[in-house]
Amino acid sequence: VQLQASGGGLVQAGGSLRLSCAASGSIFSINDMGWYRQAPGKQRELVAAITSGGSTNYADTVKGRFTISRDNAKNTVDLQMNSLKPEDTAVYYCNARVVIISGYIPRMNDYWGPGTLVTVSS
Repeated sequence: VQLQASGGGLVQAGGSLRLSCAASGSIFSINDMGWYRQAPGKQRELVAAITSGGSTNYADTVKGRFTISRDNAKNTVDLQMNSLKPEDTAVYYCNARVVIISGYIPRMNDYWGPGTLVTVSS
């Protein structure tokens, strides 16, 4: 299973970016999908997550500005980021909790994308 993210870049404060992530490989199903970020010198933190049923969860710092969505048929998850602030600058990682079939047994594993850099200038 591989996750491939795209959409990072440089934007001015107040601007918008959209991150996209696609999961591919021997996927039986995907449970939660989400976006995390890690700023220099800080721990990785949850930004937003979405269940297969569409329930969402956001970090307090991004509520009202970011929107997470997913397409279950395409195994993709997007993060629409509006009103970006310099403190949103970080490497953003997509995550998926994927069920695979191994030896006829379903197993759930966490998979991570390679990260995409978002830089917000003041």
